[in-house]
Amino acid sequence: MSELSFEQMLEDSFKTIRNGDVVEGTVIGVKPEEIILNIGYKADGVLTKSEYSNDSSIDLTTVVAVGDKMEVKVLKVNDGEGQVLLTYKRLAAERGNKRLEEAFENKEVLTAKVDQVKTGGLSVIVEETRVFIPASLVSDTYEKDLSKYAGQEIQFVITEFNPRRRRIIGDRKQLVVAEKAKLQEELFSRINVGDVVTGVVKNVTDFGAFIDLGGADGLLHISEMSWGRVENPKKVFKVGEEIEVLIKDIKGDKIALSLKFEDKNPWLTADEKYAVGNVVEGKVARMTDFGAFVELEPGVDALLHVSQISRQHVEKPADVLSIGQMITAKVVDFNGEDKKISLSMKALEAPAEDAEEAPVEE
Repeated sequence: MSELSFEQMLEDSFKTIRNGDVVEGTVIGVKPEEIILNIGYKADGVLTKSEYSNDSSIDLTTVVAVGDKMEVKVLKVNDGEGQVLLTYKRLAAERGNKRLEEAFENKEVLTAKVDQVKTGGLSVIVEETRVFIPASLVSDTYEKDLSKYAGQEIQFVITEFNPRRRRIIGDRKQLVVAEKAKLQEELFSRINVGDVVTGVVKNVTDFGAFIDLGGADGLLHISEMSWGRVENPKKVFKVGEEIEVLIKDIKGDKIALSLKFEDKNPWLTADEKYAVGNVVEGKVARMTDFGAFVELEPGVDALLHVSQISRQHVEKPADVLSIGQMITAKVVDFNGEDKKISLSMKALEAPAEDAEEAPVEE
């Protein structure tokens, strides 16, 4: 039996590897762009940054250190320079596909960070496997700008799994809908008409504001925003503002809100402030041909009839008054039940003197 040469003995001491094999290696060198591994073969293995991760900004020295052990897959036994070309991300992607297939079959809720924001949706990576979430499946409402999701961790389920066509689709919308339904059920189980609750202004329109109550939105109509008059809700409320509101009515899933708290009702003390004979000040709020409506305080208006504006003849209020003008008048009638007050400016004017003076006694 012939003796083996030293070279043959050395050759036999190394294991045999083939393209596609999964091997374990030990890191013997690391640079920002590549990792060198001892894989128990006659040549060392090279793992480039592009075969480690899809993240082009990664610095390999921050993720591995000399002495670390890694499982990798052999791409080429000889890369042309006597080294073994390895991949980590493809092995991870294969395992990721298996992981996603199980999640798809089990309808499991997954969590991942948004890797890319695209025009048509969001892209996330689960164990080096890319999942696409179309814009229509990101939320239960249309969102034109998805940039706010960049870098965020989001939850989703896999609704389509076809790795051969590289089509793995995620759905976040159904989770949002389910969570809102749960919150809505909890909200309606604890609120009642007459409750005072805290909400956040979600949207403001010309006719009112929608308030997020944490499970459902309530409508704060313009007529319920104040005991006084609100001309433009957008000048009163800002989106994101937190406010306390009164639940005025609940009909099905619709909630009517109000800021007209009864203890702040100005008519509670109006009979004292505006008793007949009291002299008051107010602001001309609006005018008609028969008179002017004067705001005495927010929520309390009084009528100044055209015949009570002056002792002199006034054809119409606009001839002598203007919107926003402050006037002083006397209360000549008060009806608390119907919330009606009548004023007179004429009553404060001195009567015209007689044309002839009375004779002076000697």
